[in-house]
Amino acid sequence: MTVPRFELNLSDSQRAVRESVRGICDNYDDEYWREHSRQGEYPHEFVDELATDGWLGALIPEEYGGKGLATPETVVMMEEIAASGAGFGGAQTVHGGIYNSPPLVENASEQRRETLLPKIASGEVSIQAFGLTEPDAGSDSPSMETFAERDGDEYVISGDKMWISRVDVSDYMLLVARTTPKSEVEKRTRGISTFLVDVADAESQGRLQKESIEKSASTFVNSYHLSFEGLRVPAGNLIGEEGKGFYQVLDGLNEERLVIAAELIGMAELALAKGADYAAEREVFGQPVGANQSIQHPLASAHAEVQAARQLTYEAAERSAAGDLPRESLGARANSAKYLAAEAAFTAADAAVQAHGGKGIAVEYDVERYLREARLSRLVPIAQQLALNYIGERELGLPRSYWA
Repeated sequence: MTVPRFELNLSDSQRAVRESVRGICDNYDDEYWREHSRQGEYPHEFVDELATDGWLGALIPEEYGGKGLATPETVVMMEEIAASGAGFGGAQTVHGGIYNSPPLVENASEQRRETLLPKIASGEVSIQAFGLTEPDAGSDSPSMETFAERDGDEYVISGDKMWISRVDVSDYMLLVARTTPKSEVEKRTRGISTFLVDVADAESQGRLQKESIEKSASTFVNSYHLSFEGLRVPAGNLIGEEGKGFYQVLDGLNEERLVIAAELIGMAELALAKGADYAAEREVFGQPVGANQSIQHPLASAHAEVQAARQLTYEAAERSAAGDLPRESLGARANSAKYLAAEAAFTAADAAVQAHGGKGIAVEYDVERYLREARLSRLVPIAQQLALNYIGERELGLPRSYWA
């Protein structure tokens, strides 16, 4: 199976990343991912090997033991993981471990950086979980109700979070909570803070209850409804300045959306490879089904869409690293890349399922999993409609379609 993609003019660093990560991914075949998905098991062996090789510290500066890479390298890394057989769900098993470190790099105290970042880079400490979404505050994050009240040298946190993944494989969680009531701030995006929460300590206090959510996609990771009731966190676990947590979240949003796009592109390439291979081999009425335009054209059309999304994603990643674009221009590219990648991934997975005929829904052929994960990507980490809202308002000059 050869993943179909246009060759891009990659840097030496990007090529080195691709070859190194591909070498690790080659140790985990389709059956590994198929069985872990079927059982709903976290791929510990795969994640541990990446961690041992330092890849969970991809975005941590070298002075703290990381690889000191940037977005152009991480899009290569995550595309390769997804395309290797892991798909979007498999890539998500390490996504949090990589992208939860930049807020610490940018905003934590020097003492915290020196003590914690080398352990994250080496895989000794896991920080996979990010507590943002709430039952009544999904995409509208500033409406969150979880509150952290200062009490001497501690903060006392109470509230609920929803769809928080990888809590069971995390030593620490980044938790976002209000520290100033909405009624006391000029803008709802103010008065929100970020905390580092020791998961084992929170559970031992009996102040964190987690309930697993049954789901049909991204089954490699468990997602939870979390309830905090009087959780006490040391004041030193506040990350950065109190009340500025929402802006910390925004800081890395564009780069993370580009990496999400790369993960979807990798899965789409994987789906197309599976669909094309099957269509070339499966004979009906004396010829391969791939000779029929009803099978061939959807695969070809999806390939064109995927490679267009890939080109935009890589170009935007380069511009992000160069820092030569205004935030809004980069935001338009990041939202466009995520939107196009999600649509292309769904189109590719659907075409791959159709090419397999009835076997397309059989677990052993994998493409049904790609279709489930592609459908999920239209909702997370940002709904397609919100990406279009951004483009419509910031690029086309249209009136804002939502209140904020």
